Amino acid sequence: NLTKFAIMQKVLIVEDEKAISGVLHSILSDELTDYEILVAEDGLEAYKLLEKDDFALIISDIKMPKLSGLELLKQALQLKPDTTFVMISGHADIDTAVSALKDGAYDFISKPIDINRLITSVRNALDRKNLVQKANTLQKENTQLKKKVSKKYQMIGRSSALTKIQEMIEKVAPSDARVLITGPNGAGKELVAHAIHSQSERNRGPMIEVNCAAIPSELIESELFGHVKGSFTGAIKDKQGKFELANGGTIFLDEIGDMSLVAQAKVLRALQESRVSPVGSDKEIKVDVRVIAATNKNLQKEIANGKFREDLYHRLSVIEIYVPSLDERKEDIPLLVEHFSQVIADEQGNAVKIFDQKAIEALQEFSWTGNIRELRNVVERLIILGANPVTAEDVAAFVRK
Repeated sequence: NLTKFAIMQKVLIVEDEKAISGVLHSILSDELTDYEILVAEDGLEAYKLLEKDDFALIISDIKMPKLSGLELLKQALQLKPDTTFVMISGHADIDTAVSALKDGAYDFISKPIDINRLITSVRNALDRKNLVQKANTLQKENTQLKKKVSKKYQMIGRSSALTKIQEMIEKVAPSDARVLITGPNGAGKELVAHAIHSQSERNRGPMIEVNCAAIPSELIESELFGHVKGSFTGAIKDKQGKFELANGGTIFLDEIGDMSLVAQAKVLRALQESRVSPVGSDKEIKVDVRVIAATNKNLQKEIANGKFREDLYHRLSVIEIYVPSLDERKEDIPLLVEHFSQVIADEQGNAVKIFDQKAIEALQEFSWTGNIRELRNVVERLIILGANPVTAEDVAAFVRK
């Protein structure tokens, strides 16, 4: 099967005695059926092969003509630092073994070779190599995912209003102070919350989001604090709450103004004592979370109307950040349109569409009641329906304001 052969990992035996290399090749071919086993007669030949190809493992004799095993080890690790070596030598003195291991070999085996010892060493070396490769792959995927996530939550613009917010975030993020983010729907309050978390000491911990307006009032306590099996109808198993899941990180309580007074009282207690009790349980769970809350409501008015607890407001608003509407920062519209055009093109796998200057000016003339969220939807609509570049005529035809 040529396809399978092409993707096989390779193991290289470097041995100048053909009788020994032949035996090793035969044994390892039987033992390592998922690997292609190759042979080089000396260190120089092995190095030339390594220049052209990658090897999962190199099993090398130490005393060889042209280029010794120790010299091959040093030069190979300079060329490809991830290469794994198992060294073999008939001159089994401790200094040679220490030197090989110090220079980066995984293991050292003396002649005459104990085949079982060799096979165990080779398998352990390959298992370790595979684990390292998997870890590196996961790390790369994690880094790419983080880049994707950070791009999703980028704050775009150069307006003085946005600059002030960014300066405030830089000051606030390193502390553990609670933050209340206010502003209209669609203005980007969640972007501020994510920026605070990502620039904080807690950025290695979780960022747990809770949309308080989207959860029925009778379920909000279970959602926040968890519940035990049988505590209410439908509680068929124990469930961790968002506060517990956010332990060591940040919890973002979006639309906090829509939370019931009963739930507010429990959140207040959680903030005061850094402990939560699952619904139906007497057990208290210690939690270490930073709380960031957001609302589009005027909480002072909600307090006056008896709909929001004043003591909770003061607990949450150690720092208050106001996110302005898009109408208050229209100078950011050109950059936002450019950003959304790129994001949408990436999502759809298409080339980026350009918006001409008059189209941008037409967009700046509108009142954006839905704020940045609405602008993104409009940009997507114009990319789908408009010409390239998108014109003021496209804006007039496809945007109803």
